[in-house]
Amino acid sequence: MVTISINGNAEEIDVDPAMPLLWAVRERLGMTGTKFGCGIAQCGACTMHLDGEPIRSCSTPISAAEGKEVTTIEGIADPDGTLSKVQQAWISEQVPQCGYCQSGQIMSATALLRETPRPTDEQIKAYMSGNICRCGMYGRIRKAIKVAAGIETTTRMDSAEEVSA
Repeated sequence: MVTISINGNAEEIDVDPAMPLLWAVRERLGMTGTKFGCGIAQCGACTMHLDGEPIRSCSTPISAAEGKEVTTIEGIADPDGTLSKVQQAWISEQVPQCGYCQSGQIMSATALLRETPRPTDEQIKAYMSGNICRCGMYGRIRKAIKVAAGIETTTRMDSAEEVSA
């Protein structure tokens, strides 16, 4: 039995302590927002936060999470359901194409902005380099991070309004 705190809730999970955190969360707790990508901690699709730090949950045993706070994509919105500023920017900038990597991208971007509230392009590229997007949406990801940081304003919603006018 392993006890973890996930998104502010204590959970007891009857699993092998060596089970990857990703599988315990997805298969035992039914929280499927975090995705399985490569399985070798190289693509970032499985990014969660462990005590606020981004980790690759596909290669982190659940035993490493005991006594720490796990945050998943399901846990970054406000308790009232208001999306985080990163999630809002992702929507306004229409970042996802296939969407598969997006929860990991958002988790890494959230950690970046907590560490560096106003990142430069180079800081964004360096921090996000461990998250792979097979659709190549890196420009939109960078723009959304800047919008979430308040460095840039969104242009996508303005364009949508012009189209509908």
